[in-house]
Amino acid sequence: MKIIAISKINSIPIYKQIILSVEKAIEEKNIKINDKLPSINKVCIEFSLSRDTVLQGYEELKKRGIIYAIPGKGYYIRSVGVSIKNKVFLLFDELNVFKEDLYNSFMNSLEKDDQVDIFFHHFNIKVFQKLIEENNGNYTKYVIMPSNLKKISSILNTLPVRDVFILDQTNSELELFPCVTQNFVKDIYNALLEGKSRLDKYRKLILIFPGFREPLEMKKGFENFCLDNNFDYQIITEFQNFKINIGDVFIIPNDRDLVKVIEQAKIYNYKLGHEIGVISYNETPLKKVVENGITTISTDFEMMGELLAQMIKEGRREKIENKCHLILRNSL
Repeated sequence: MKIIAISKINSIPIYKQIILSVEKAIEEKNIKINDKLPSINKVCIEFSLSRDTVLQGYEELKKRGIIYAIPGKGYYIRSVGVSIKNKVFLLFDELNVFKEDLYNSFMNSLEKDDQVDIFFHHFNIKVFQKLIEENNGNYTKYVIMPSNLKKISSILNTLPVRDVFILDQTNSELELFPCVTQNFVKDIYNALLEGKSRLDKYRKLILIFPGFREPLEMKKGFENFCLDNNFDYQIITEFQNFKINIGDVFIIPNDRDLVKVIEQAKIYNYKLGHEIGVISYNETPLKKVVENGITTISTDFEMMGELLAQMIKEGRREKIENKCHLILRNSL
């Protein structure tokens, strides 16, 4: 039984006719899992096609997970799930509460038949490279959360460039790729400016900045704000053994440090929002109730997921800065 049917007078591109032929054969149960497709050379000769055209059709089917290739032997049926239009490789740095919100929003905003596989690089460049190398060519879209990893453009350029999207953090070496990201310099600057009337009541601004996971742009935005507005400030890499003083305001990207600051404040009977101030980074439901409310600087992670899904569904290649807000509560 003939699997591939091509019409030269059809307005549908030839490579798409190849895809539709295989999909139809699967739907009509003329081929099943592990059945072999006609070879590229056979299709080329039968329909007088270029090798690149046939390969384009087979590679698209491969990205969607419908077929797989065995080098030197040919292409075979992997899945009969032909309804999958987008098969997405999603590479996160780590999973936490707010990134879980981002993930759920992204998943809920995609088409119901789209398939997403999630991976984690845990801020390790070797893991990052290995995951991309192992999955190159197996997906229709690649969503990458690079975090603060540097010199990764050469790795990403091995992927189909038009299928790559950057999420959450970006930098100058990734400027060719569409993205939905945070502008950390602008976001922390504007958020602190919004809360300036409250910050004026304190003596000193202290950023706890370990610098391992945190974007360096956050530090730059903090410094710019303090210098432009004549605030005494300090940047420390860890809170351990640091003594808090009345009039200190702590800006805290890491929730573990947030716990440490609260614990030490209790030892000295300092009340948040009075003797000391606290601003945490990234909104979570718990921060609404901890210590009668923690002030946060946070992007809208649900909106970030929705925007990315819309770009993928509509085939748009844009650069979008996700909105960030200061959420004032009793800790400031």
